[in-house]
Amino acid sequence: MNYKFFNQKKTNTPQTQPIPGREAEMIQGRSGGFMFDAGIWQMLRRCLLVGTAKSTYYAGKQELTDDFVGVVRDAIAQDPARVAQEIIYASDGRAINNSAPIFALVLLSMGETPEAKKAFQEIFSTVVRTGSHFYEWLNYTKSLRGFGKIVREAGKNWLSREDVKGLAYQLLKYQQRLDFSHRDALRLFHVKPPTEDHQQLFNWVVKGWEELPSQIPSDALAQIWWYEWLKRNPDQTHKAISQGHLTHEMAAPVGKMDKAAWQLLFDEMPIGAILRNLGSLTELGVLQTANTRRNLDRVEAVLNDKNRLRKGRIHPIDVLKALKTYQSGGKLGRSQKTWNPVSRIVDILEKALELSFDVVEPTGKVFMHAVDVSSSMSYGVVQSVGLSCCEIATTMALVTAKAEKNYMIRGFATDFRDLGITAKDSFSSAVKKASNQNFGGTDASVAYDWMIKNKFKADVICFWTDSESWAGSKHPSQALAKYREKVNPNIKAVYVTLAPYQITLVDPQDPLSWDLGGFDPGMPRIIQMLATGEV
Repeated sequence: MNYKFFNQKKTNTPQTQPIPGREAEMIQGRSGGFMFDAGIWQMLRRCLLVGTAKSTYYAGKQELTDDFVGVVRDAIAQDPARVAQEIIYASDGRAINNSAPIFALVLLSMGETPEAKKAFQEIFSTVVRTGSHFYEWLNYTKSLRGFGKIVREAGKNWLSREDVKGLAYQLLKYQQRLDFSHRDALRLFHVKPPTEDHQQLFNWVVKGWEELPSQIPSDALAQIWWYEWLKRNPDQTHKAISQGHLTHEMAAPVGKMDKAAWQLLFDEMPIGAILRNLGSLTELGVLQTANTRRNLDRVEAVLNDKNRLRKGRIHPIDVLKALKTYQSGGKLGRSQKTWNPVSRIVDILEKALELSFDVVEPTGKVFMHAVDVSSSMSYGVVQSVGLSCCEIATTMALVTAKAEKNYMIRGFATDFRDLGITAKDSFSSAVKKASNQNFGGTDASVAYDWMIKNKFKADVICFWTDSESWAGSKHPSQALAKYREKVNPNIKAVYVTLAPYQITLVDPQDPLSWDLGGFDPGMPRIIQMLATGEV
């Protein structure tokens, strides 16, 4: 017996311990494993893209949001202009919704420096685009800071914008939310109407119209006039919708709705409203297979148009939620209606989901997609429709695989297993296969172990994970080094982190590893560009 084993260089470190000599670069995750510190800027982007209003497996929403607030404040203190650009990046259709960017916008307005105040003012109208956004901003502002000079100026400018017709549309469509009405906002910000149209619009907001003007005051106020006319003539809903171009939010509360009225609404319904109302429109008979081919053609033309998806800021997760909700026939989501799903609409949604991501032509590279199927990934992220991190990860991996010819998709927890998913799978079937596989602890290094054992030579390995890897006898970065030594020294590793944590599996000293965060629709294209060396 001798002590040679003790003198040999140790190349493996249990993930429950930091790598010797790298302790200062690592932090302990909530799972107990040690990972590299992602830093505040990567954490900021993750929080903006993913949000923190839902609990994860390892942390509650209060804890996650406390972390978010701390990171935003630290980042504002360092570089408020950069924070502003990150908010815009997330708000422009890349975040799951606009709530996290709006929340961060309020925190930016609370920055102590003139640069922070200026950055807030410059991006306000870019982030707060709709009446719904405006109410949400008011709610967060009231809770976090109150209505000081800079806030009053922003609110006043938003309510006195030059585009009166667009403003009237927002004030009519969203009349009150989150304990605020536009009457409250006008009084709060003491808005002086810059034009006669503004004056009449504000009068309607504050007092309503006791008497309906005999003629439409102006083109900017036409929808307001038709809304008021419909309140007085609810039996004339069809006329008000067709001539006044009212949306369902405007017509439904005051008119008498029937199938013909919904047909008229559908004829002008924008892409977001179509996506949200597919179930209701099916239940009402507007989207049935019999005698509604023209309507189904319009659904296809709208939802399967990549430009419309982008212009409407339709996030892939919105489409995935719509797909799963629609297939459920009303069993998932908030709808009180039930319907028999139309197979063509399911096919349209499958195509829309693929189109909602940004991909390029096949790169010719070999990809290994390692989807985290551990227990933590099965925890509901969007609980109202039953979506989990694992299901979302599978969707993002599949759309990336569909763009390539050479790929493999496998799942990892404490082993690395075949999920049976190929590019021929629909998103629905792939999600079902992955969701049936959730098991055990998390060890990202098993992916490299399997590829070494099977001599699988990949150009790129993509991990889709919450990054809470803790169960292995060695760190993923150590396993990657061994893979490069034994199989492919030039493999590129991409870790897509799907949770708002300040941890990363990427060794900051590795120039061929990248950390990407959140459910960004452009993620597949970024991965392709990394594969080819374009970025």
